[in-house]
Amino acid sequence: MAAVIGPVALTRRRLSRAGLGLIGAGAIGATALLFTVTDFQGVVDFLLVAYLLYLAGQTAVSYRVEGSRSAKNRLALTLLVSTLFLALVPLVAVLYYTAQRGLQAITPGFLTHSMSGVGPLDSGGGAYHAIIGTLEQVSIASIISIPVGLLAAIYLVEYGRGRLAYWIRFFVDVMTGLPSIVAGLFIFAFWVLALHKGFSGLAAGMALAILMMPIVVRASEEMLKLVPGDLREASYALGVPRWRTILSVVLPSASAGLTTGIILAVARVTGETAPLLLTAFGFDAIRTNPLKGAQSGLPLYVFNQAGSAFNVAVGRAWAGALTLITIVLILTVLARLLTRRNRLV
Repeated sequence: MAAVIGPVALTRRRLSRAGLGLIGAGAIGATALLFTVTDFQGVVDFLLVAYLLYLAGQTAVSYRVEGSRSAKNRLALTLLVSTLFLALVPLVAVLYYTAQRGLQAITPGFLTHSMSGVGPLDSGGGAYHAIIGTLEQVSIASIISIPVGLLAAIYLVEYGRGRLAYWIRFFVDVMTGLPSIVAGLFIFAFWVLALHKGFSGLAAGMALAILMMPIVVRASEEMLKLVPGDLREASYALGVPRWRTILSVVLPSASAGLTTGIILAVARVTGETAPLLLTAFGFDAIRTNPLKGAQSGLPLYVFNQAGSAFNVAVGRAWAGALTLITIVLILTVLARLLTRRNRLV
């Protein structure tokens, strides 16, 4: 009897995909009927009502067929997938709209010419000078913030104890929420006005480094904490000093997470406009020297072109935004490939 009952007890009825499809079709049909006999209208309202009816119908049928536990699990899974979809819709919409508008405005000379001598109604001009400025400014910010951020994270995880570590974490948390305009204002008051260094790409890079550093510290700290302590202990047991263990064991183990954190920090500062307004100021001609003189950047270029009243300039703004997104995407892909290669080796 037990042998017979066992398999029967373990056999559970499952709601098939065809059943889910029928529930979805029924929800759409019921929504269409409801919109026909009532004053409801609009695509968004239709989708919302159909989704709610589907959710209610799926939960009721699942409760009837699979039981209460499976019905709750299916309801939670549906809600999770729905929230994921809602999170992706704005991102995909922004990327699609920017690509659509930007590709229409990009010309053969957009990436090789500057705005020097280009009038407000001229169809020429490009963002070459802004691309150079952005690359140099982000490079300066990375050179300043990445080593300092990594060293700070290593200290907090491997050596940090007591009040010093507490205050470092406290100030990192404060700087994480620092408005970008405050960082630009600080460099403007200290570097541009007090030291009389003037506007430059270097000043913009320092302002971006202030915004980038706490992100690098926080992301690197969390990634270093994920490295198992057994790896450190095994290295110490072999007589390897702590500094060598950090360089040879801890950092390679956390390289993928560290790279992700750095890329997030780079992406965070690449599109900042407010600090550049106070530090780089903007310049329509090509300036490859970031140490002296005003310099443009892609965020500044997009800001200035988008504020114009002419469609030609607005089109250049969309093209600059697409170029900025492409640069961040290329940096992300390259970092991922480099990290993957290091893990394979």
